[in-house]
Amino acid sequence: MRKFFAFAILWLSSVSISLSQNVGISFSYFVPRNGDFSTPISPFSLRGIGVNLNKYMAIETGASLYRMSGMGLIDLPIESSRSLLGPNFTILVPVELVFQLPIGKSQFDIKGGGFFFYGFDQNLNYGNIDRAIKKLQNWEVVNSTLTYENNPGFGIHAGFELTIPVTDQVSVSLETNYLMGAAKFPLTGSYSGGNLNSLIGQPVAVDYKDAKIDFTGLEFSIGLIFGSGGGTSRSKPKRRR
Repeated sequence: MRKFFAFAILWLSSVSISLSQNVGISFSYFVPRNGDFSTPISPFSLRGIGVNLNKYMAIETGASLYRMSGMGLIDLPIESSRSLLGPNFTILVPVELVFQLPIGKSQFDIKGGGFFFYGFDQNLNYGNIDRAIKKLQNWEVVNSTLTYENNPGFGIHAGFELTIPVTDQVSVSLETNYLMGAAKFPLTGSYSGGNLNSLIGQPVAVDYKDAKIDFTGLEFSIGLIFGSGGGTSRSKPKRRR
């Protein structure tokens, strides 16, 4: 995973350096369902690289490296509105079809497509997992020991972007995307516990083979695009975030 992490940083840095026209900076954030507010690792994010299909349509891709504060897990016998997966690093790679709608000097883009993601340096949030098991078993005390199998994930997303020129060379970009994805994340291990006056000594085996990382949530960003002039035409895809 360290080699993968180093490669991702090197690739994002080298590509962003090579872009000399309409380069920009922005900050993207992700609010996951049943998770914690997450922030990007700047400047290792490169989004909006694309090609025009015609005057009103384009294809875009890119990559972002997120420091996820916490994510939800689904398809478990336990339920929780809190993050069961602790802090990790996640790389996100979208591929999307963009409909470009000029509004005067501004531009409104409607976009949608699929995305790939992979989390590494994963951590389980045992505090929230134990709370969920206590609720399931109606116990007062729980202590769990679990292992996981990490896998890449896929999903779909849709959103919009509004680009407003401030000057001939500077534009403000506002973007929001809703993402729905999942990655297999089987959990195995055991837990023990009980009530204070009747603790259970024999551990309970855990085999949550259908568990998945829930990559559902809202991504939003705000940024500045610096161009060589001429408004917001789709030479804009080449920008760094």
